[in-house]
Amino acid sequence: MDDAQLRTIWQQRQFRDRFVQLGQPLAVFMKHTLAGQVRRLGKLAEIWDELLPEDIRDHTALDAFSHGVLTAMVDSAPHRYRLRVLLDGGLMRIIKQRFAGPLNKIRLVPGQFDAIEV
Repeated sequence: MDDAQLRTIWQQRQFRDRFVQLGQPLAVFMKHTLAGQVRRLGKLAEIWDELLPEDIRDHTALDAFSHGVLTAMVDSAPHRYRLRVLLDGGLMRIIKQRFAGPLNKIRLVPGQFDAIEV
């Protein structure tokens, strides 16, 4: 064996650093994937706050927006029922008109959340 082969074998047997730098892939993910979702959810939150009556809005929180489905948490069954009646009565159509992106469905799920006072 010559020196080049020995050097190659020695390098192959050395401990390799198994740590991977996550900064760059994470930055790309944040910029291209999450930023768009946050922007769309923010626009939907503005429309939601403008159109919902305050007594119902205080009992809801937007949870997620994915593939044209907006998920909203509602803290009680009576408020969920009233919101469903409003959505079926034309509010869904108005939200779709005001939102530029695809909105196919609003899913109402039970959930508890703490209201954040601003």
